[in-house]
Amino acid sequence: MTDQAVDTDGVRLSQDPAEENRFLGRTRELKELRADIERAGLDTLSGRKAPRARVLLIAGRPGSGRTALAEELVAQVADAYPDGVLRARLSEPDGTRVPVSRLARELLTELECPVPPGAGEDDLTGALRTALADRRVLLLLDDAADAEQVDALLPDTPDCLAVAVAQGPLTGIADVRPCTLGGLDTKSAVELLSRYTGSVRITVDPRAAEQLVEACQAQPAALTLAGGWLAARPQAAVADLAKHVRAEDGEGTPLSRMFRVAYAALPSPAARILRLLSLAPAGMVDPHTASALAGCSVNGARTTLDDFVALGMLRAVDSPLPEYEVPACLHDRLRALAETHDRPAELQLARARMLERTVRLLQSCRAVTETDSPQAREKLQDMPRALRFPTPRAAADWLRARRPALLASARLAVADGELDTLARRLMSQLVRAMVAHFGTQAAAPDLYGIHRLVLDVAKRRELPREKAAALLNLADLDARTGRTAEALVRYRAALDAGREANDPYATARAMESVGGAHLELGDYDRAADWFGRALAQRLARDERADAARVYGRLAAAHTYAGRYGEALRGWRAAVAGYRRTGDVAAQARALSELARVQEYAGRPEESLRTCQEAVEWARRAEDVRLQAALHLRLADTLDRLGDPAAAGLQRGAADRMLKEDRSDACEIRSAVTKD
Repeated sequence: MTDQAVDTDGVRLSQDPAEENRFLGRTRELKELRADIERAGLDTLSGRKAPRARVLLIAGRPGSGRTALAEELVAQVADAYPDGVLRARLSEPDGTRVPVSRLARELLTELECPVPPGAGEDDLTGALRTALADRRVLLLLDDAADAEQVDALLPDTPDCLAVAVAQGPLTGIADVRPCTLGGLDTKSAVELLSRYTGSVRITVDPRAAEQLVEACQAQPAALTLAGGWLAARPQAAVADLAKHVRAEDGEGTPLSRMFRVAYAALPSPAARILRLLSLAPAGMVDPHTASALAGCSVNGARTTLDDFVALGMLRAVDSPLPEYEVPACLHDRLRALAETHDRPAELQLARARMLERTVRLLQSCRAVTETDSPQAREKLQDMPRALRFPTPRAAADWLRARRPALLASARLAVADGELDTLARRLMSQLVRAMVAHFGTQAAAPDLYGIHRLVLDVAKRRELPREKAAALLNLADLDARTGRTAEALVRYRAALDAGREANDPYATARAMESVGGAHLELGDYDRAADWFGRALAQRLARDERADAARVYGRLAAAHTYAGRYGEALRGWRAAVAGYRRTGDVAAQARALSELARVQEYAGRPEESLRTCQEAVEWARRAEDVRLQAALHLRLADTLDRLGDPAAAGLQRGAADRMLKEDRSDACEIRSAVTKD
């Protein structure tokens, strides 16, 4: 079939690339909407601007062209908003309301504003309003479920504009300007058909074209399907299709009748694939998703998807990957057909195939980054060629582009409740792939949501070990973002789950983390108590490296509490532990801390000797930054001992080490001075 640019929720349709961006009709609506932007608001008194962004509402049924009209309005007025356009879809394709917290998080991410993982809805919406307070942006809020969703995202500045798309009114938002859509004007509707059929078929029988427009009530989505049907049948008369649509049995909208006609004309294999697309997460489909759902080849799936685009049943997405979107106006119809024509077991098998394919793609996505691992390379080579990524960059691009669909896939898999084993594998691989490509810090907001899903499954399936792991991961993210009290609650819950699972690793890890939270909160006695419990666990299991680390944390708690004798014993035990495990860098750092405590305890000569020993171990570890910090500490100690000449030599050594990066030297001096 000829490639066509199709948008079934609007009227940007063309077989001619030169016409692809030409918008059809809605002249009156556009004029009124633009006038509403400038019109004085109901809240405006004596020329004073309203305190919030103005809201324009484009209301209409799915398939009426409401999103296309909103996009055209945005394109026409975008120049007046120099800080850009923000887009958010407020409902899932199946009509499920998207939580405001997720919407606010996505908008903050698009604004490149820091998004704390685990932040609540109020914090996120507050951060969004703060981020928009000094900007002039245009928000396109598509497919709004209710007024509360829109209201929560509105900036507190009249310099911004919000264009909301919804099926009905947004009662509760002050001074909203509604524009309710009907069908296209006849001229534009006929032109829309001609973009599919060519002008000749319309010219030879203009009355038939008008009859078809009337049968479709000039609704863009219905006309899109009609145009696709005619384009696939060059010999069919326009008048015959008009009669067919009018004669279609059953009640429903013109879109429903036209869809039944178009669907009935599909070959059985294509009809099955189309039905199964209703299972695609977030309505986003790529060839791999379609291939897994239908059990066909990837190339065959892509050909079928392109055919659906040409028929107006699918929309091609502007993406670096071949991606497609199931139009929201068709989603419920496809789901109803799937539930009618396919057995529940077949649908569940299709979901399982889709999840399994996603897991394997994520495994490949992660494995391509492990270039130093022979096992990873071997595993990658064993995968089918269609599942392999040529480079880490290609894998990262895929992961970034498919991120919304992958996160939606995890949410749907957990909500399903019958595919928990696959859901757990999916989430495990998704976490690993994100960390491998983006890093823990950058991926933290997404990881927080995934760990919450893991926790949901662990609770439902009564899996205490996985419950403990999820709670520990969530608590770690809480702790990194300063929510120490919340982290402490989760660490304690993880400890209970670890004990229930008889998992010594999770138990010791939770004990140590509880101690760390108390340390952060300034409760040094409890911190020392919990570190002591964790240390006993590590020693009982002969976990030497972990025990050495816990000795150090226990010593730190004693140091903060002013119990320098116990702190010195703890750091000496840590030094000995690192020496036994051969961790030279950790031994140097522990010696550095031992020297610090010796100085606090009023033992400068001992501190000097320990610090000199630490310098030697830091040199062996090739830790230049630590060496420089230790030289500066030696200088301060020598000053206090009355040897300024030797102190000057130590400072000179530190400066030479960091002469290529003076900013690091300043930072280290500042840290040492504070100590």
